[in-house]
Amino acid sequence: MLKFLFITILILWLIRIIARFLLPLIFQRVVNKAQQQFGQQFQQQYQYQRPQQPKEKDKIHIDHIPEKQKPQRGQQGGEFVDFEEIK
Repeated sequence: MLKFLFITILILWLIRIIARFLLPLIFQRVVNKAQQQFGQQFQQQYQYQRPQQPKEKDKIHIDHIPEKQKPQRGQQGGEFVDFEEIK
């Protein structure tokens, strides 16, 4: 029984040491592969986009921005309700 426990603990300890070195390498490979796939998808989307037509230099385009409305004097705090104290 003691021999079985010793071997089990030794195997688990070795797995822990090996995992400490292998898991970062495996994780790094997975991350690099995901980055490559993302880069390829980005390039494909960028290639299929239509190039924008150049704007004409002599024309001016102004977007109208409406002025902010000032709050009216009577509407600042809502409605006023008369209060009567009842005893």
